[in-house]
Amino acid sequence: MIETIGNTPLVQLNHNRIIGGNVYAKLELMNPFGMKDRVAKQIILEAKYSGQLQDGAPIIESSSGTMACGVAMVGTCLGHEVHIVTDPRMDQITLAKLTALGCKIDIVEQMGTNGWQSARLQRLNELMKELPGAYWPRQYENSNNPAAYRELAHEVMNDLGRVDYLVASVGSGGSMTGTARALKRYNPDLKVVAVDCIGSVIFGQPDWPQRLQGGLGNSLIAPNVDHSIVDEVHWLNDEEAFAATLALAREQQIFAGNSSGSVYAVAKWLQSNVPQDTNILAIFPDRGDRYASTIYNRDYRKEKQIDALRLPEGPQLVPYETVVYSWSYARLSGVMHRV
Repeated sequence: MIETIGNTPLVQLNHNRIIGGNVYAKLELMNPFGMKDRVAKQIILEAKYSGQLQDGAPIIESSSGTMACGVAMVGTCLGHEVHIVTDPRMDQITLAKLTALGCKIDIVEQMGTNGWQSARLQRLNELMKELPGAYWPRQYENSNNPAAYRELAHEVMNDLGRVDYLVASVGSGGSMTGTARALKRYNPDLKVVAVDCIGSVIFGQPDWPQRLQGGLGNSLIAPNVDHSIVDEVHWLNDEEAFAATLALAREQQIFAGNSSGSVYAVAKWLQSNVPQDTNILAIFPDRGDRYASTIYNRDYRKEKQIDALRLPEGPQLVPYETVVYSWSYARLSGVMHRV
């Protein structure tokens, strides 16, 4: 199973008569459990080679989504007991997968001072004391997280030959940072477009832990987020992200989660604003199955009062650190914002 990770399809999206660039989607959602399988493989194998992870030692990670599944698959495949610290936002499908793989699940009950993320990290540190010898992959700061995406970049270059723009969602920072750094070795002029959600603090917005989107955004700024390589950042609100995700399924036949949907909206807009023959790489990290009861459920959307599914034709350009409430973007080129 570990050897099945990677070499995911690269598909050219239907341009719907838009004159402009070409959008190519890297379907990371077609890894066994999702994009973070690459990270789990890279981090855990390197930890075993270096001796940080001893044979049979427990592995503990904080996650509410695809990283949990990746760690579960790789860890249990290699004979380790896997503990996942999560929060009530974890969907039932992901919970079922983790339980089926034999993971031990620890769900925190209340937010911490920095939302759910800080509550999970507090509980994880308690578990590290309770389980001597346990290994924590530390996806938010482990340099093997972005390093895992060098292979993704190589796969794309073998398939495509040239990438002018990278459009990638940001959570732990690994996929955007790692892919961008690797692609810049082939094209130093690569433009990097980050996709975040409104209510996430990664790019200077106020935290709103009640946001409905999962898989991207964060209540903490992970050390693996390299702001210096980002040329533009886009933020979409929950309704816009849901609308874009449904459009991705309807228009491209790709059943994905809201990270992929948001990336799709940004890449499609960018496509009409760049010269012909510009190659845009869009990373689609997440499948739609874990969102069956939310994004794809009309009753849920009605309950959350977002069933109108309003999605503007394009974003509004704002100065960086302007508080935004609907699809907006800011240019970071020249902005000294290092965390």
